[in-house]
Amino acid sequence: MITPDISVYHTDLAPDGSKIGVIMTRLETKLIEIRAYRVNWESYLQGDLIQKSDYQFINHYYQQNSQEREKLFQQDPDQCVLAIWSILTNVAKEHILQYTLVMIDDILSNSKGNAKIFYEAAKKNSIIVWSSLINLLMRDDQIIMHMASRLIAKFARLSRHYITDSDLTYYINWLKVQLAVPGNEHLQSVAECIQWILQVDEYRLPFVEANGINSIVSVLLSSLGFQLQYQLIFSLWMLSFHVKIAGIIADGNVITVLADIMRNSEKEKVTRIIIATFRNLLEKAEDSKAAAVSLIHCKLLPLFDILAKKNWGDEDIREDIEFITEKLNASVQDLSTWDEYVAEVKSGRLEWSPVHRQEKFWRENAIKITDGNYELLKMLVRLLESSDDPVIKAVACHDLGEFIRHYPRGRPAFDQLGCKSLLMNCMTHDDLKVRYEALISVQKLMVHNW
Repeated sequence: MITPDISVYHTDLAPDGSKIGVIMTRLETKLIEIRAYRVNWESYLQGDLIQKSDYQFINHYYQQNSQEREKLFQQDPDQCVLAIWSILTNVAKEHILQYTLVMIDDILSNSKGNAKIFYEAAKKNSIIVWSSLINLLMRDDQIIMHMASRLIAKFARLSRHYITDSDLTYYINWLKVQLAVPGNEHLQSVAECIQWILQVDEYRLPFVEANGINSIVSVLLSSLGFQLQYQLIFSLWMLSFHVKIAGIIADGNVITVLADIMRNSEKEKVTRIIIATFRNLLEKAEDSKAAAVSLIHCKLLPLFDILAKKNWGDEDIREDIEFITEKLNASVQDLSTWDEYVAEVKSGRLEWSPVHRQEKFWRENAIKITDGNYELLKMLVRLLESSDDPVIKAVACHDLGEFIRHYPRGRPAFDQLGCKSLLMNCMTHDDLKVRYEALISVQKLMVHNW
């Protein structure tokens, strides 16, 4: 199922998945060069790499302009698919594979319905589209790899035929790896492919279950151009239409990251898509409390007050801002200190907010840190292990000490997670405040030692 109202916010994707008025990706620039290749198809016939019928069709097809090629495809899609796939299967030269993949891409771009026609013609002739393209993701040539990925995403979006589970798993993991490649010059193309597949609801949960959200967030934390920012956030927006996924997003650090981007963004399109995502998190999730608490914790209410006074050309965005502001103002009244604390820990941005120093808070809530198989305790440990911020380390040290002081029965989990060793290590930290909080927490631990 494709999200019905995608066009409201994303005018950059044409119905066939191509882009309108957007900076071209590096791959798309390369496609222009590939289309100008001169290919001697007769040599492949003479080398018995393609059959005569395939040669006759492809050689004739090759000499036509775009309009005539589309006519030939519509007249005999079976012959067209057989000829193209014969080249894709039997010819190993990289420049020919590149050219053939571009031919397929052009067919899919010519008309919204061509992906379905192409796929069904392939299926009719026992050609397995998904596995054939998946195999090309293993090639060394970057253009072949990313063109194959582009075609998988387009077929997934437009053909109305679903990728098999095993191929989908492989493809999603491949996309995640590409997101993490340092200096990947085709990163925008990867983001584009993610946009396309996530327009289909059936692919969203598998993407999330493969930890795809964290992969996107990791890239958003780096320095990006606004177009790539927009593409990745657009993918998060599409995920937020799914009820279960909206809850997962709200429960992580996505809101914190998007809040930072919104504060610093100078591009209206980026601001709009973030606001639309926030609305979905408040509206689509079964329990919107986690999203509301996180948005409040990120101190976004004053920012939404400012945005509400801005002249927006898009009435939808004004409605989104009004909806979010009303929802957050209502939630502020019911916000407990525990809600604030949970939101802070989950955001990964520990600070010396009043709640950390309140004796009453720890007396009443220390036991709650054991909820969800010690989820919050594990988060504090991760922050202490991974953060380079001395404030976050100091607060984490303090909170671990308060937890064990007020709930000594949590000692087995405390020890199993290596909390004592982490605190001992922090006693030699360069920052004085970290050393102090670590020392005090170790003293609290020794008082309850048995």
